Amino acid sequence: MTATDDTRRPMKLAALKAPFTFELLDEPVPAVAPDEVLVRVEVCGVCTSELDAWQGRGDTPLPYFPGHEVSGVVEELGTEVTSVSVGDPVAVWVTERGFAEYVAVKAEHCFPAGGVPLDLALAEPLACAVNAVELADVCLGDDVVLIGAGFMGHLVQQLVMLRGVRHVIVADTRPDVLERALRLGATHVVDVGVESLPAVVADITDGAGADVSFEITGAQGPLGVLGDVTRMSGKIALVGFHQGENRQLPLGQWNWKAFTLVNAHFREVPTILRGMSVGMRLLRSRRLSLDGLVTHRVELADIGDAFGLAQDKPAGFVKAVVTCSR
Repeated sequence: MTATDDTRRPMKLAALKAPFTFELLDEPVPAVAPDEVLVRVEVCGVCTSELDAWQGRGDTPLPYFPGHEVSGVVEELGTEVTSVSVGDPVAVWVTERGFAEYVAVKAEHCFPAGGVPLDLALAEPLACAVNAVELADVCLGDDVVLIGAGFMGHLVQQLVMLRGVRHVIVADTRPDVLERALRLGATHVVDVGVESLPAVVADITDGAGADVSFEITGAQGPLGVLGDVTRMSGKIALVGFHQGENRQLPLGQWNWKAFTLVNAHFREVPTILRGMSVGMRLLRSRRLSLDGLVTHRVELADIGDAFGLAQDKPAGFVKAVVTCSR
């Protein structure tokens, strides 16, 4: 198949037609522009930011075509492309329509996966974690608190540890994810359902508090405790994706303690692409690993089940991906 074909074979594309209701559409395989490549999608990860639309919350117009955590194999080149070759395994940046058998993307938005299994080559969420840790500027010897030990929390934890910190204190309510955080190298874990996180952090840091605290849940609760676990003039990094109702902050405390606030969300394309490049370099070099973090794999025909898993988070769940290749 070439970029100049007038007729394209059909492919499957997932469309959210109504809350909790996906439909697989038959659409032509997309044609590629001169600077684009056609990628046969192997997997696309389910992002928790997509759950609001699936649940019928928010104002996302329907039909909605989610999917932005794509990896696959290059199948066709545009006439101007020289940076990748047919057959290359790649991680890809797209903003939508990733739950499909094929995507057409700019060649510069593809990053070599090398020997990394494609279901673990999830460069887009990794870029979010890379950029968050870099923006927070975690330093050698820092004491760090991470509230939230899901998929993103585990990524942030591994990247923080590459920075040579002293203590990594991970807090969550689920024993299974806290056990995993320990296996990934956390120095301390706190089940906030049975322990006081501020008390534990104060004990570990001799009363000073953490140098940097990361909020990675997107929920209201942790926002009220971050100021109690972070030292005077420390940093608070907001990594969780806060959707829905307005949040409340103890701004008087945060103001008095002179925190540096880090909004770890990024919309500039060059920043996203650089984060993906850095993340994939770390994966290919085995300085970072997603082994054990993709816990559920669901076929494209059953995409709704993958979203249900991301919503319900059964015991042992970390991340669901949808396998899209025929």
